[in-house]
Amino acid sequence: MDNIILLFGCLLLGVLFQRIPNFPKNSHQVLNQFVIYVSIPAMALFYIPKIEINSTLLFPLGVPWIGFGLSFLFFYSLGKIFAWSKKLTGCLIVVAGLGNTSFVGFPVIEALFGKKGIETAIIVDQPGSFVVMATLGILVATMYSKETPSARTLLKKIVKFPPFIAFFLALALNIFAIDFPLPLQSAFERVGATVSPIALVAVGLQLKFERRSMHWPFLGLGLLFKLVITPLFFLLFYKIILKAEGLPIDVSIIEAAMAPMITGAIIATNYGLKPKLSNMMVGVGIPLSFLTLALWYFILFQF
Repeated sequence: MDNIILLFGCLLLGVLFQRIPNFPKNSHQVLNQFVIYVSIPAMALFYIPKIEINSTLLFPLGVPWIGFGLSFLFFYSLGKIFAWSKKLTGCLIVVAGLGNTSFVGFPVIEALFGKKGIETAIIVDQPGSFVVMATLGILVATMYSKETPSARTLLKKIVKFPPFIAFFLALALNIFAIDFPLPLQSAFERVGATVSPIALVAVGLQLKFERRSMHWPFLGLGLLFKLVITPLFFLLFYKIILKAEGLPIDVSIIEAAMAPMITGAIIATNYGLKPKLSNMMVGVGIPLSFLTLALWYFILFQF
């Protein structure tokens, strides 16, 4: 419950800060950069060395990787059919293709499935959503921004992306069964915990609802894909086609139904991919997801 209060409280704070004349206009950019360069790498360095790698990871790991691939195919196809701008297509691919599998996901999974569910949720989030965001997310954002980068430029952007560097350092530690000293782990944990509150304030600072905005139809389409189409795909694929059962499968499907990832919206914003739409998808998607998650939880146990 405290995470949910923090979530809505930080989002509201950002909205309120818009009304303070002396509050710097570029505050959201500074906060976004702090999250990307400091908070997310710290989170990776704390969690990833502790993950136990085995074959049971494949189902939860598949959710973010396959989900992002679906998002690319879905919105790339629609973008070609309806001649959307590159920025609009890129925004929808990135933001609708990445789920909020940690800040919203962890408290929801713990409430529905208990502490055992968190073990699966971490797999969905860290080697899953986190790595997809740091690799494919940054790749697509670069491809659909104003730039027309070469393959070498794209590779350099990914390799120099701070969360990506932190992930591979943490992965190397995991492979060699090494972790940081306890005081350093504690420091990483505390700094990593700043991801969601700071990112949500940044989202709130940019969140504006314009009744006549051209973004509403695309907001509806993006959230329809993220909150309905994506979890429906994994329910059919995992439960019906593969006939998989058990707690990891149930947790994976509920994680697939999470709202768009805050960091995905930050990446889209930083690359100029429809910042208003990106932040609306998070600002509207998070509260709306609590309703759709309850529906998916009910549907899940009919199978």
